[in-house]
Amino acid sequence: MNEEEEEEEEEEEEEEEFIEDLEDLGGGGGGKGKGGNVVGKITRELPNQPKNGFVFGGHHHRNNTSNNEDNDKENHHSVPGTQRIHVKTFGCAHNHSDSEFMSGQLQAYGYKLTDDPSEANLWVVNTCTVKNPSQAAMNTVLARAKTNEVPVVVCGCVPQGDQKAKELAEVSLLGVSQIDRIVEAVERTLRGERVLMLEKKSLPKLDLPKVRRNERVEIIPLSTGCLGQCTYCKTKHARGELGSYEIEAIIGRAKLAIEEGVTEIWLSSEDTGAYGLDIGSNVAELFKALVDVLPADQSVMLRLGMTNPPYILAHLPAIAEAMRHPSVFSWIHIPVQSGSSKVLDDMKREYTREEFEQVCDYLLEHVPDITIATDIICGFPGETESEWRETMSLIEKYKFPEVHISQFYARPNTPAFRMKRVNTLTVKNRSRELTKLTESYFPWTKLEGQKMKVWITDIAADGVSLVGHTKSYSQILLPGGEENVEKYMGTSAHVKVLSSSRWSCKAEIIENESEAAAGIQSSTSLHKKIALVESAGDTSNLNKKYGKKTRPKKNNNNNKGDILADVTEDYDDAYALRVQRIDKVSRYAEIAFGTTLCVASLGILYSKLVAPRA
Repeated sequence: MNEEEEEEEEEEEEEEEFIEDLEDLGGGGGGKGKGGNVVGKITRELPNQPKNGFVFGGHHHRNNTSNNEDNDKENHHSVPGTQRIHVKTFGCAHNHSDSEFMSGQLQAYGYKLTDDPSEANLWVVNTCTVKNPSQAAMNTVLARAKTNEVPVVVCGCVPQGDQKAKELAEVSLLGVSQIDRIVEAVERTLRGERVLMLEKKSLPKLDLPKVRRNERVEIIPLSTGCLGQCTYCKTKHARGELGSYEIEAIIGRAKLAIEEGVTEIWLSSEDTGAYGLDIGSNVAELFKALVDVLPADQSVMLRLGMTNPPYILAHLPAIAEAMRHPSVFSWIHIPVQSGSSKVLDDMKREYTREEFEQVCDYLLEHVPDITIATDIICGFPGETESEWRETMSLIEKYKFPEVHISQFYARPNTPAFRMKRVNTLTVKNRSRELTKLTESYFPWTKLEGQKMKVWITDIAADGVSLVGHTKSYSQILLPGGEENVEKYMGTSAHVKVLSSSRWSCKAEIIENESEAAAGIQSSTSLHKKIALVESAGDTSNLNKKYGKKTRPKKNNNNNKGDILADVTEDYDDAYALRVQRIDKVSRYAEIAFGTTLCVASLGILYSKLVAPRA
């Protein structure tokens, strides 16, 4: 990465989609995997829908129908359930799961999903409110829709959290708990109505039909909302307080996905660690129930969701046990946001640096070869140079393989919006400094020459290489081509790692069974580690071993307000986390804004100094 790429956008490989949105509204309709393949599967007939609704069997593929077929959208514009719908999604894995459920309902009713917004009769835009660039991209999409006179249904966190935003004044709005009414919203909008469905209600059922973005990956939302009050977070305004699904409903969804042939199940929520605290359950009970339904042959892998430190401290042994299971990836996303306990207190993160380190130390000791991903916010209001040094020292200490770096964004109506901000140049410099640090170490070099098992679920951004993940969820790029895609996609294989870069490894597939077996035998050290961990015994003295919990003295002079805010960042998004991405949209916007200011200033100087003399 060069110096211009030192401001990471978020999670997800949404960076490319952001740029496409601003240029030509590129993006996924029924769902787009990293390799650009539109795939999906109807998972269940939509209940209680009109009789003229129907279910497509098999997979949803790109709509490449010719003009002679029914590509003219005007021919059936007035017939319910026959129009083309373009679905665009911004944000986290939870948002993508919501879009998959909405796409499934629309397709089950008869609507055709399309990647091409220009051929769609209506756009569904599922929005994210975490950062300014996310909402700016939404505004661009809506402006383009207005220019093209295309009706729009806007759903997700932006309309739920800020329905009075001027950009939403003329479009239909669907709240985060109303996704099971998407067919009604689309039908009425196509008739010319402006629909407002924003009232909070019970959680949508998990047995709704779904068109998956990647047919091999099932995203299961465990809950919505959180128990936090983070001062910088806008998502709390949309998702609200914690609302958990019953374990039986989650297990039912997992079983259904396994029956349909998925090979990865991702758990998603605003805070996995808080799961169940509102319904008398907890994450330990959930994990135990989930691993019991996973196939014994390790053909389906489970990936845990983003979890915040406060709520996993009490469940560390259970979480470690889950990640040691052969069918669970040894990967977890624990956003710390700052290495300074003082800044964490200003953020209302409800833990200290010492408690975060306690979580990391325990998991690193009790889960062999675990990968811990984390997030950092650079330049939170009031962050001093010495407090920033604490963040740098934390990353230097643990050298996390995945660090999602974000500059602070002041979101309207959050307590942090009213706090005194750090100089913009200082914020950028801190972002660049941290990026440089995270690019200076190479966590995957240790894998070179090793033979290991990987699970293959996707095609890389180059459109050729296969993408697999190890038990620790390190990304492995494998030779692609039609034959290998046909043979290995959606399966596991034994590979030999040939080389590594900062973000991934390249490997060759071991075709010879005896050689593959030798590779398995060479991995016995891993099983020995697991045996040692399992025999470690009582963990009740956790606090004694890893240090006493201490909290900094609260600074009551800080303007923190009492507006609820949440901890979530939209970095848990999906489809193989892309780390250290630059927020290009924000960067380009800053450049454009700076250029505009310069031109305006020159114009004023000319009018005052040069023009009068002329």
